[in-house]
Amino acid sequence: MRRTHPNPGELDHVDCWVFDLDNTLYCSRRYDLFPAMGEKMRLFIEQEMGVSVEDAQAMRERFSQDYGTTLRGLMVEYKVRPEDFLDFVHDLDLDQIKPEPALDAALGALPGRKVVFTNATVKYAIEIMNRLGVTDHFDAIFDVAAADFIPKPQMPAYDHFLRATGVSPDRAIFFEDMAKNLVPAAEIGMTTVWVENERPNALPTPTCDHIHYIAEDLTPWLEAAAAAR
Repeated sequence: MRRTHPNPGELDHVDCWVFDLDNTLYCSRRYDLFPAMGEKMRLFIEQEMGVSVEDAQAMRERFSQDYGTTLRGLMVEYKVRPEDFLDFVHDLDLDQIKPEPALDAALGALPGRKVVFTNATVKYAIEIMNRLGVTDHFDAIFDVAAADFIPKPQMPAYDHFLRATGVSPDRAIFFEDMAKNLVPAAEIGMTTVWVENERPNALPTPTCDHIHYIAEDLTPWLEAAAAAR
């Protein structure tokens, strides 16, 4: 695990650049949608289940821990329609997301395909990408619906992703803010980059061996990767 930019030649094998969306493709230090999204999740549970604020928060945390995402827990235990949950949770004020010309240029300098692999929805991803000004660089968005609503880091999500996109894992590099989501990626042969952040549930374990690089900031890392090709 290296908090460095790639050296010349290290990424010559890469022909597909795979990105998570939230807190990865956009920088969580500049735009943090997760607090508002978390509130929407809690409110959905509170209204749908008829429980208190405290009980709704406890349920959300348990679902995330036990199932990987709040949505998966609601589907398994309460048969909630995923579309209802996702539409509600992703109805956010996105005005804070602004164009990122440096990111746009960095993506444009990378040779090969670019793909988004997200636990969110295609609609939400396109809204974010349009606001960042980077949509045209990507030829596929693989969302949680395409994964049959099985979220990262569960391995079936990665199996679905590979089949749907035709990505060869040994020729792909995967950028993620959630360190645990990089475990299956490394197991199937992807090069992995953890996009550094301080959220407790996103941190790597002290002994992790599934992260190949750490990117303190995505755009400079991509610029260095393009220069090293």
